[in-house]
Amino acid sequence: MQKDRTSEWFVPKFGSKNFRIGIGILFLPYTGMVVSFAAWGAFTTDFSLGRLVAICILYFLALGIAAHCLDAIGSKNKPWGFLSKRKLWITSLFSLSGAFAIGSYYAFLDSPFLIPIGILESFFLFAYNLELFKGKFHNNTIFVVSWGILPVFAGSVIQSNSISFETIVMAGIAGALSYLLIVASRKYKELKRQSVDYPKIRRNEIILQLASIGVIASTVSYLIVGHL
Repeated sequence: MQKDRTSEWFVPKFGSKNFRIGIGILFLPYTGMVVSFAAWGAFTTDFSLGRLVAICILYFLALGIAAHCLDAIGSKNKPWGFLSKRKLWITSLFSLSGAFAIGSYYAFLDSPFLIPIGILESFFLFAYNLELFKGKFHNNTIFVVSWGILPVFAGSVIQSNSISFETIVMAGIAGALSYLLIVASRKYKELKRQSVDYPKIRRNEIILQLASIGVIASTVSYLIVGHL
């Protein structure tokens, strides 16, 4: 039976345990997928490369670091073992400060619609990952909205302070992919925890790999081929 998540496919198979946990807790393929969704939003406008980089860094800090540290704090199963809550809180709040600084700069510069998006994302970040309100917001719907749909909206708003029909379409696609990801991820975690039915474990692992790596690769390819 799997006791933690260090054996999962996105965790390095080399290095010390602390190194492997440090990389693993970032969930880099999944984080990269959400960062890509933010880029999708930018692609629906006549975008500035500087603002594209800014929104990508913002979501890496907010999700890749802060949200996953909070998840380690709030999870009952302690997926990465018993890590120092104090260090996790410090790391999370420090990363969030960077994300808020970036978002606030552009919100007050010329993209005020980032403010309601930021408020929603902040609420979901704490409510989902810390399982607040008796876990009421720790569900697939909130995951899809906060890490699928809203990043696309934010990517567009930071560029043009608007959301177009094309943005909504891309947000719908991102939401569908996020739903696929979270459903497969939950099945994968449960099967790994039970250490049974290897073919099903592998099948869900392949779905996760194709979804996350496929989104990242296609996003980078589109940026390089079409705009650089």
